[in-house]
Amino acid sequence: MLPYCEYVRAHPEDAYNKAYHDREYGFPLNDDAALFERLVLEINQAGLSWLTILKKKDNFRRAYDGFDVDVVAAYGEAERTRLLSEAGIIRNRLKVKAAIENARRIQSLRGEYGSFKGWLDAHHPRSLEEWTRLFKQTFFFTGGEIVKEFLMSTGYLPGAHDAGCPVYARVTALGPPWMG
Repeated sequence: MLPYCEYVRAHPEDAYNKAYHDREYGFPLNDDAALFERLVLEINQAGLSWLTILKKKDNFRRAYDGFDVDVVAAYGEAERTRLLSEAGIIRNRLKVKAAIENARRIQSLRGEYGSFKGWLDAHHPRSLEEWTRLFKQTFFFTGGEIVKEFLMSTGYLPGAHDAGCPVYARVTALGPPWMG
């Protein structure tokens, strides 16, 4: 499998991955809704291609009320049923449950850390192994690959872009957390 920067250069016709690579991947996120969205998308990608998720991203955003943590945390059985019948997203019971449960867990982090970002910042820096253990203790349906991609895509771990990639300079100019 090609590293992401190489993949995008080798497949210029892939507008979805190019746009994500050029404008989102590795860029630091500060907003709980944006961080929650990325976590939900990474969880939903498990077992599927990232391109599938990118093509459905707008549908996910609509289905999950803009990834408003408080709204999703309040979902009950009616919303769960609605999500499982929503053709525009991944209709997997475990992944739908993970989105709702993880919204509730983010809410509970706010008491001590103020926000999801506050929680991430309070635990940074860590090795991938330490992050993976922490995510497994804190969240639902998170494994090593999900945690790695979530943290790289949000700027908490290095490796989203090759040093020679033109996007690398734009990301590092923003001072992502992995830079210290």
